[in-house]
Amino acid sequence: MLLKKDKQTPREKLAYLIEDFFRGKQVKISLHYDGYERIPIKLDLIKIFYSSSKIADEKIKQEIESETNSKNIAVVTSDDNLKDFARKCSCEVISSEDFIKMILKKEEPDEETKKISGMNNTEYFKKLFGAK
Repeated sequence: MLLKKDKQTPREKLAYLIEDFFRGKQVKISLHYDGYERIPIKLDLIKIFYSSSKIADEKIKQEIESETNSKNIAVVTSDDNLKDFARKCSCEVISSEDFIKMILKKEEPDEETKKISGMNNTEYFKKLFGAK
């Protein structure tokens, strides 16, 4: 017996990851999924669209065309057809691979943060300053 693939969990993880990445920034985010909504994903910053029986790319193209200034839109995709369309409409295009690298890089603590978190040890400071 074949089990249906769980689409909900990866969709939720992606949505939460994107929301965390953009938290505190003045942006509008549209996230498009192929297929139908099963369980609503509750987010503050992201508007999620489902394509129903259509392909999500068509809904994305409609959204781009409906925007008055498409130069303000960044489209994240690895679909060549959608990339070409977005570029023709003067959108910024970011590959899915580059976008996930940006997200994962933000999650990595920088060197200063690593050093500071390593100094949370009271014994370390006592030793550093000669205190007993």
